Amino acid sequence: MAQSKQPIVQISLDLTSIEKALDHAHQAVRAGVDWLEAGTPLILAEGLSAVETLRREFPQHPIVADIKCMDGGYLEAEMMAKAGATHVVVMGRAHPATIAMVAKAARDYGIRSMGDDLGCDDKLAAARMMEDLGIDYIVHHVGYDERRDPQVIASHGGRTPSPLDELEAVVSAVKIPVQAVGGLSVEQILQLPHYGVNHLVLGAPLTVDAKAFKSPSHDLEGLLREILSKVRPSEES
Repeated sequence: MAQSKQPIVQISLDLTSIEKALDHAHQAVRAGVDWLEAGTPLILAEGLSAVETLRREFPQHPIVADIKCMDGGYLEAEMMAKAGATHVVVMGRAHPATIAMVAKAARDYGIRSMGDDLGCDDKLAAARMMEDLGIDYIVHHVGYDERRDPQVIASHGGRTPSPLDELEAVVSAVKIPVQAVGGLSVEQILQLPHYGVNHLVLGAPLTVDAKAFKSPSHDLEGLLREILSKVRPSEES
């Protein structure tokens, strides 16, 4: 996949209150982040109002609604679009009819669909299938619980599984853009453009405390500025 000149940078707002999410979002926007993600914990805690509030506060920014849709694809995507989301996430483990309905709703409402391969046994096949069903982006994802499961870690030779493990193959399997998410470090984030991934998602443990889903102890805005200065060196003054 051809690399864009400047990667898109997205922050996952995986928090459980809109007040904390807005604080993170303002820090991210000041630092230069492009896209805001209403994370699953935030949507579970605050509902549609989380997306509506982010849209009012940041009228020009793309907003991803990470609802991890498994059923009722058209309705759920429609709800998120009407609330102000520009992107909505469906799971690759959902029935193909659900995936197709999310893709259709996204087209009907002028937004974009994202297909998440979390939990798929064959991630390459899942990515191809979602692309064939009309999905616009693939989210290549190693989940929070999966990364902490002792049996999974043992099956990976004692190391934590990473989205980088199959990333090159997933990117090569499809023609649509791919994201890679799941516990990536700053160093790993900076490697993503070399895999053909030019849409960088910053999540736990960089942007939230990975154990408590609360604000991190470090300087979030400072870290985001540091990351952005590295992924967009030409923008440095």
